Amino acid sequence: MATFITLLNFTEQGIRGFKDTTKRADNFTKAAKKAGVTVKDVYWTSGSYDGVLILEADDDASVAAALISLGALGNVRTQTLRAYNRKEIESILSKVS
Repeated sequence: MATFITLLNFTEQGIRGFKDTTKRADNFTKAAKKAGVTVKDVYWTSGSYDGVLILEADDDASVAAALISLGALGNVRTQTLRAYNRKEIESILSKVS
C-alpha cells in the first residue's frame, strides 16, 4: 500500500461551515473507502494548513479520484504528497547509482 499525506486549507465555504468539519471528515472517510482509499488519520492543525489527511491506497489514481471528489464539494483545497516509509526509501536508494 502506498501512503499519501494531504495538506488541507479551508475555502471560505469550508470555514463558514466549520462546525460540521468532523461530520465532513466522516463522510470523506466513507467515500474514500468506496474509492479504494483508506483514511489512516485526520488531523486539524493550526498554522499554514488547516488539516492533514494520512491516506493509503494501492494506486495513485484511487487517491486522485477521492481527492477530486472531496475538492468538488467546495470546502477544502488540497496538496498531496506521496510518502515513503523506511523500507520503501531503502529500496529506492538501492537503485541509485
